[in-house]
Amino acid sequence: MRDFLAGRLAGYAPRQLTLDYPEAGILVPVTDSDSNPEMIFTLRSANLSTHSGQVAYPGGKRDPEDHSLVATALRETHEEIGLPPDQVQVIAPLSQVMSRHGILVTPYVGVVPGDHPLQHNPDEIESIFKVPLSFFLEDKRERTDALNFLNHTFHVPCYRWERYEIWGMSAVVLVDFLNAVYDAGIDLLEPPEGGKHVL
Repeated sequence: MRDFLAGRLAGYAPRQLTLDYPEAGILVPVTDSDSNPEMIFTLRSANLSTHSGQVAYPGGKRDPEDHSLVATALRETHEEIGLPPDQVQVIAPLSQVMSRHGILVTPYVGVVPGDHPLQHNPDEIESIFKVPLSFFLEDKRERTDALNFLNHTFHVPCYRWERYEIWGMSAVVLVDFLNAVYDAGIDLLEPPEGGKHVL
């Protein structure tokens, strides 16, 4: 899986936003299975002040002592789901995204052991779950959300996996990954034909 992702992302040019905002780094963790790779997500605690009760990738805001945004993503991943930095093979960044709370977020794709035990931090995370990448490649979205950003409307899929809704910024990052790695062709600028649409 590592070599496959590295090969697919080697020629990818992620979008950089030239905006002066607080920064965050997140990890897009993919398990190391070649036959059935999965992506790891978290459900944020309902007690948090931002993005409470939402599905997210592990990560968070950059601390002054973080020497890079990769270090931020790895530190926060360790704090949130108990995955040590030495268990993550960072492959490449994806396009930057802006959270609705004014945070400039840089996602990093990383390959992680599928069998490494994960432990959620109950102060921040309610639960951890994995979704096979094959599920997303079928694009069985539950609905499409129209989200406005920088004078553009983005038509972002919402996927339901068991009791979890993957939508919003996490879905934007997910689609960027699927398009870059698997040529999924999911267009965020145009609504899907015949798709469920929510304003």
